[in-house]
Amino acid sequence: MRKRVLIAGLFHETHTFLPERTTWDSFAVRRGVEMLAARGDGSPLAGVLDVAAECDWDLVPAIDARATPSGIVDSEMFEQFWSELQVIAVASLQEGIDGICLVLHGAMVTDRIRDIEGELIRRLRALPNGDRVPIGGVLDLHGNISREFAEQTQAFVAYQHNPHTDACEAARNGARLLNRVMYSPTWPVTVFAAPNVMWPPTGTGTDDDPMRSLEAMSREIERTRPDIAAVNVFAGFAFADTPDTRVSFTAVTFGEIEETRQVLATLCDEATKHREQGNVVPPSLESLVETIKSEVARGETPVIIVEPSDNIGGGAPGDHTAVLRMLITNGFDQSAVVINDAVAVAEISQLPIGSKHRLKFGGQSDVRFDTPFEAEVELLSVSNGQFTLEDRHSHLASMCGENIDMGPCAVVRCGGVRVLLTSRKTPPFDLGQLRSQGIIPESLHVIGVKAAVAHRRAYDPIAKHSHTVNTLGPCTSDLRLLPFENVRHPVFPLD
Repeated sequence: MRKRVLIAGLFHETHTFLPERTTWDSFAVRRGVEMLAARGDGSPLAGVLDVAAECDWDLVPAIDARATPSGIVDSEMFEQFWSELQVIAVASLQEGIDGICLVLHGAMVTDRIRDIEGELIRRLRALPNGDRVPIGGVLDLHGNISREFAEQTQAFVAYQHNPHTDACEAARNGARLLNRVMYSPTWPVTVFAAPNVMWPPTGTGTDDDPMRSLEAMSREIERTRPDIAAVNVFAGFAFADTPDTRVSFTAVTFGEIEETRQVLATLCDEATKHREQGNVVPPSLESLVETIKSEVARGETPVIIVEPSDNIGGGAPGDHTAVLRMLITNGFDQSAVVINDAVAVAEISQLPIGSKHRLKFGGQSDVRFDTPFEAEVELLSVSNGQFTLEDRHSHLASMCGENIDMGPCAVVRCGGVRVLLTSRKTPPFDLGQLRSQGIIPESLHVIGVKAAVAHRRAYDPIAKHSHTVNTLGPCTSDLRLLPFENVRHPVFPLD
């Protein structure tokens, strides 16, 4: 018999230390059959739809809501999402469904609820017949997973790579695991474990230790223990202030629970042993200026300056001007940066191409870190800011699919630096972002990139040198500077 499966998605990585609030209007929402339009777009939802077709599921598409990482979410947003999902879930559970497949992030926070994913599972389980169906799907590697969430679910699989080149495939694996569970006479158990360790995003790349070793150990466990269907490594998201913010591990097992706990204990020990290795705090921008000058002088370009403190993929505003100021002050030409400033775009776009205009832009999101930059600029181009990913396995596909909308954009020249001004903050995870605006990244001397790790798939292949720098900003890699109030102590590096 065909399995009838309800699918839904709720995807947001919440930076609770930002002053902004994220409302319902910030989310891109698809309802019902609109969700089926994601098929083939490279997103996690597309991965679920692939397996639904592969396994001939009778789908009940409910609602999918996703937004770019940003500040704490208004409770009303979650309640609106739940009110729509609840109606469909209640009816489906009464009529009869075999499973629930969810596309989640794992680090969403509202002003009232610190564990949104756990609350969502609790509410689903509390519905009539809600305890009779397995729940599974896909989670981001940066989820802050709670024990309550893990132990109430049966078939979740996390991304295994950062940058998230496997988000769509991880969703397929989660959906396939759910399909296995729906045909199994007994449900598996999800076992949870978490060491007292927290890492900034700069320490969570899976091409480097400790994450590389942890992922390798997890794959070896899966290979040698057929009773364990999935081992998930969660690096956590350190900018969400919750009791569950830390590294964690889950294992979906059809076997002995205590043996599985012992297996996860080895991962906890490994993370604890190498906790310093993941605590990556980069050098200052100023300390690297002479090095970058030498590299450019030798023709070893492009040089990438990575600025994790303004990491758009971590929720930062993407409007900080420290790298731009350094490039202007030191006379770097044939360079480029991206600054998010919708007001500046609207102002400069009124002028004819080629116009010169004194423009104030960037540095307006938080006076603690930056101030606006003002200079005479030359308008080079304007556009609607839409582009298609060059790389369908881009980290950006895990968030948005392959079609990206930066909002209205303008490219201006300021000294020797071309500045792409966007109206919607867009993580720099695909070279199509620059190329679509007439900026050829391979031809540049220096490129400023507002990211931590996820840019690497796009930029590492073209970079002759790459420098991650420490500047002021809300996504600081020094976690001891953040005013945590809700995190559970003790936890490294805070204690």
